[in-house]
Amino acid sequence: MALCLKQVFSKDKTFRPRKRFEPGTQRFELYKKAQASLKSGLDLRSVVRLPPGENIDDWIAVHVVDFFNRINLIYGTMAERCSETSCPVMAGGPRYEYRWQDERQYRRPAKLSAPRYMALLMAWIEGLINDEDVFPTRVGVPFPKNFQQVCTKILTRLFRVFVHVYIHHFDSILSMGAEAHVNTCYKHFYYFIREFSLVDQRELEPLREMTERICH
Repeated sequence: MALCLKQVFSKDKTFRPRKRFEPGTQRFELYKKAQASLKSGLDLRSVVRLPPGENIDDWIAVHVVDFFNRINLIYGTMAERCSETSCPVMAGGPRYEYRWQDERQYRRPAKLSAPRYMALLMAWIEGLINDEDVFPTRVGVPFPKNFQQVCTKILTRLFRVFVHVYIHHFDSILSMGAEAHVNTCYKHFYYFIREFSLVDQRELEPLREMTERICH
């Protein structure tokens, strides 16, 4: 019997602590607006569109943080099934392998296990979204000029989490009765990145057939 989603996706299973929006801020109000649209049953293609009069960088920032929280929760639930033994390489099937690179420990692309890659990825994103110079929260402080480039990199790497989970851990999704929830999260993510052209089409190739089936 499928578990209810509250059991499957418990907040206690998050891979990293959830990032929250400060009540009373413009970002918080945008977040509430986005969540209300999601719960209203509107078509997801419509939900992701920039509301009239809103700043595009604020809209993207709200969604990047929300997707981080959601995907972090999905992977956190799968984490015990994704081990150094079961997933010695961060991959999406036999054709796609993802290597890790950052500005600290791994200055050259490194071949890592999936759990190690995920740990570094979530810590890296958490560091960025908590950095006031990248994701400013104070009123009147502008976003950096390269903000959308940073978000493209974050979202591209988060897409790889979907690739790995769908291709290597889909049986776990099914066994927990979480397929509908994960599919909805993926569709929301996919429509958003396509609406604002935030992820290169070539990065989407590993899930192309599945995306055509559930998103069109």
